[in-house]
Amino acid sequence: MSESVTPDDTDPLEIEVPADPLAGHPSSAYFWGHVAGSGDVVDSGIEVVTNDERSARVLAAVAGGDLEYETTSREYAHDASITRTEDEYTLSIGDDEEESGEGHQDGTRGLLGRSNALSLPVDGRGNYRFGAFSSHDRELLRGLLEGCGTICFKSKSGTVGISFVHDDRDLLELTRELIRTCSVEASVDDLSETSSGGYWFGIDDDDAPAFGTWLYEDCEATGVYGPSRRRKLERSLEQAEAYDEP
Repeated sequence: MSESVTPDDTDPLEIEVPADPLAGHPSSAYFWGHVAGSGDVVDSGIEVVTNDERSARVLAAVAGGDLEYETTSREYAHDASITRTEDEYTLSIGDDEEESGEGHQDGTRGLLGRSNALSLPVDGRGNYRFGAFSSHDRELLRGLLEGCGTICFKSKSGTVGISFVHDDRDLLELTRELIRTCSVEASVDDLSETSSGGYWFGIDDDDAPAFGTWLYEDCEATGVYGPSRRRKLERSLEQAEAYDEP
């Protein structure tokens, strides 16, 4: 059962919100990265899912909408035989055009086109165009990681693993290119298929610590990040460092 989320007034968000959610800005870059990684266009607009409450509140601050919370069980992305239970926050952003009767019946005209302020940054074929966020690649990749990425400590090798998983092969190819051209050196693997029918790729284990550290470096300055994901990275890095100790 889902329930509405009441903001925690003891932890106020301190982020700068752009007037135009499509403008080049750290908050909009993070938002659209998250939308690409964990969002869906539905009849009523966009739904974006995260398991971090603060991240969900950041997304809501950028684009508005309604937040709901529930506990879910889902298959592990790399192995469908494994399930995990986690918190889930869903941000629902309505399509104003559809509500006014101007959109298509599927509710996508105002979201996929360019006729309202909250149009997805895509081209005519539905491919994401992130050019407006080129100066904010760190926040864009952080949103993508928190939307469709995983961080783990590999106990067999004593290394940190960072990977991206999604059903959209083209989105992952674009993500690989963004990583290859970012300001920190990070080699990426070729795409592979998951057991559930999607795709995934990982960052080379030797480069993962530097990439992860860069990704969350100074994230408090903009406030656009999920604390739980950063903590997972920090714990994994600490475990890797301890593994290397004699």
